[in-house]
Amino acid sequence: MPNESDVSPSALAPLRQAMFRMLWLAWLAANITMWMNDVASAWLMTSLTTSAFMVAMVQAASTLPVFLLGLPSGALADIVDRRKYFAVTQLWVATVAVLLSGLAFSGLLTAELLLALTFANGIGLALRWPVFAAIIPDVVPRRELPAALALNGVAMNMSRIIGPVVAGTLLAGAGSAYVFLINALLSIFAFVMILRWQSEPKLSALPGERFLAAMRVGLQHVMQSPPMRAVLARIFLFFLQSTSLTALLPLVVRDLHSGGATAYTSLLAAMGGGAIVAALNLERLRKRLEREDFVVWGTLLHAGSAAVVVLVPTLWVALPAMFVAGVAWIATANALTVAAQMGLPNWVRARGMSIYQMALMGGSAAGAALWGYVANLTSVAISILIASVVGPLVLLLTRRHVAIGAHDDDHSPAAVVATLPPPAIDIEPDKGPVMVTIEYLIDPARAAGFNAVMQETRRARLRQGALSWGLFRDTARPERYIEYFLDENWIEHQRRLERFTAADLGLRERRLAFHVGPEAPLMRRYVAETFDGRTGATDTP
Repeated sequence: MPNESDVSPSALAPLRQAMFRMLWLAWLAANITMWMNDVASAWLMTSLTTSAFMVAMVQAASTLPVFLLGLPSGALADIVDRRKYFAVTQLWVATVAVLLSGLAFSGLLTAELLLALTFANGIGLALRWPVFAAIIPDVVPRRELPAALALNGVAMNMSRIIGPVVAGTLLAGAGSAYVFLINALLSIFAFVMILRWQSEPKLSALPGERFLAAMRVGLQHVMQSPPMRAVLARIFLFFLQSTSLTALLPLVVRDLHSGGATAYTSLLAAMGGGAIVAALNLERLRKRLEREDFVVWGTLLHAGSAAVVVLVPTLWVALPAMFVAGVAWIATANALTVAAQMGLPNWVRARGMSIYQMALMGGSAAGAALWGYVANLTSVAISILIASVVGPLVLLLTRRHVAIGAHDDDHSPAAVVATLPPPAIDIEPDKGPVMVTIEYLIDPARAAGFNAVMQETRRARLRQGALSWGLFRDTARPERYIEYFLDENWIEHQRRLERFTAADLGLRERRLAFHVGPEAPLMRRYVAETFDGRTGATDTP
């Protein structure tokens, strides 16, 4: 009989938890407002201008802020109260929605003003997404995380159906101003739901991280993680290709299918329906496919579906093609999101996921601008067809170099027993940098294996926030190695213990397995002295 931990949770299991269910409803409402705003803005733009570039730039304006503000918003979400921060970001979105509604009712909206307000709404999305991504692993068990992320995809794609349907109905009957009004009301509802969430405060004896230092450490952590670098490359390439269809869809409907707002929202709803069906069946598919398989097949399916939509100008053919595109979209995005979440420890999760979202939105914004420009030079159909060929081709050419792995390191916090005596001098919290040296005695016959482990150690030290790292070999005693690394200050040096994970503990055991000395490796800590106003250095005579 299998253990409980070996049994795959059902797709709806996370919804049994009240906290996740409440946050999920808030996320659903927030995303409905996002889609209503995007649909109404994109369709309204077609009546304000005839430029394909301006129409495509509506999506670019909504996604570019995530690329520009992703890392700062992720740093804030990691170092401040996440509940308050989440609520403030949603309040920003609601305020923009109220302003947009007022301008629409007054008839003062122009193409340029609509683009500016779309950008402002995108700022709210940029600030909101990292904190929500960081919250989810805290409220569901690790084994239910893939299902929880799939349910978030369901919420996104339910909103992809509900938002466009509501927006399309209002566009056809009452006008875009009423879409923006309903959007404002739903944004306020999501804000109230977020306020009901009672988060658990962070427990730490150390002061909070500084904003700029937190951004540096977050970026450094991701850049020193090969699995995260692979995920970033994959998500950027996928959205660079797939955005061609969604960004140019209003023009596809108008020019190729001779349709109106109803046809446009029907195609978006079909895509959302496909994503929902796929999300509810992802647990079954994971038993047969690896993550990289999801990415490859999802990219190919999406490209083929987009080509069908523009090659066969019949709505009844385009609808099932959009359904398949939705299946491909959620399968690919979910596989990459799970890989990103599993590749990050909790202390840097919001920053890591914000960088992930930057890559996603960066690919989306770049794709919208690129394929909109190509459409201006050629045609809408040719632009989407080029994207359908280039995207899968680039993916297949880079597959050997940036394939995502199927196995995850254990990033759960690990208790570390301090073995060093307390400092014999008084050290101010911001005194630094702090240098740590560790002396190893290694059998020269095993030097190659030790060096390989130390390369992994280098990446691990830098992921934890070290400013620099080095490994030196004694010229007089070939078996003696000295590892050093620098921490920014004494507080950051102490914070290293809080960032220690089970994976780091396993890596330390692998290092120690090479040490042949009678005692444990000798570790020393040094704090920089200040001379003539300069830290750790004197003027050259």
